[in-house]
Amino acid sequence: MSQNASFSTPPDARTYRLRTTRGEFAVVDAPVADGAEPKGVALLLPGFTGSKEDFTLLHEPLAARGYRTVAVDGRGQYESDGPEADESAYAQAELARDVLAQAAALGEPVHLLGHSLGGQIARAAVLLDRSPFVSVTLMSSGPAQISVSQQQRVKLLRDALDTMTMAEVWDVIQTMGPPEEVGGPARGLGDQARLRQRWLGTRPAQLRATGRQLCTEPDRVAELAAVPLPFHVLSGAYDDTWPVPLLDEMAVRLNARRTVVTGAEHSPNTDQPLPTARALADFWDDVTGQPDAG
Repeated sequence: MSQNASFSTPPDARTYRLRTTRGEFAVVDAPVADGAEPKGVALLLPGFTGSKEDFTLLHEPLAARGYRTVAVDGRGQYESDGPEADESAYAQAELARDVLAQAAALGEPVHLLGHSLGGQIARAAVLLDRSPFVSVTLMSSGPAQISVSQQQRVKLLRDALDTMTMAEVWDVIQTMGPPEEVGGPARGLGDQARLRQRWLGTRPAQLRATGRQLCTEPDRVAELAAVPLPFHVLSGAYDDTWPVPLLDEMAVRLNARRTVVTGAEHSPNTDQPLPTARALADFWDDVTGQPDAG
């Protein structure tokens, strides 16, 4: 479970519903900082049980480096609409088409970043159509299915959702101790009331469908490596969802830049936001051929 959200809106950021050809999606849209040279736009996709708030601590440092960042709730996540029970609406191909629509609605090519589950959705979007993207960053997101231990945790959650309400599942999670995100310990940046609100806002069908995807995802790295885009594989120094050596190997297969953030686990965006933002901006600067403005 994700407890890595800070629900305070960053200064100057707007929260609104991004209108696309595939419906509206809740976003946090942070502009380039005053005085910084605009360099580009990044679209940020959250992970399993997560939301747009998971990127809150990245917006300001990336704005200072000249990047507008748009973090999105995917279909059925937190404040974005989605069916309660129809799991077919959350098939990976459907979620990938949503990403393409989000990128199109932003009106210019974007740097695409996906965290965990969001990375695999990002990969699927790029394999459908690479044209909206300038680069791809896979953050703590591996080549195929999650580790066996995490598959067991996801199965427990999916089984509970088959027989209990979201509120009942939340209560059970609380009795078991602080919830953890798939792959890493919670950092507790969000208050419990807002975390519960986010949990209750997420559609059960979305969790069941995407949980199944995490447990069955095939290795599509070779397909992705054939796409002529710059890639970046970023992770913490420890990750139980996809072990770090597996992410190292994936980066080699993709001919990608590799960043390991010291002191971070599955969520470097919240564990170590400043070095994470620095690594992202450095990569994007190199992609666009612009000098470091930070």
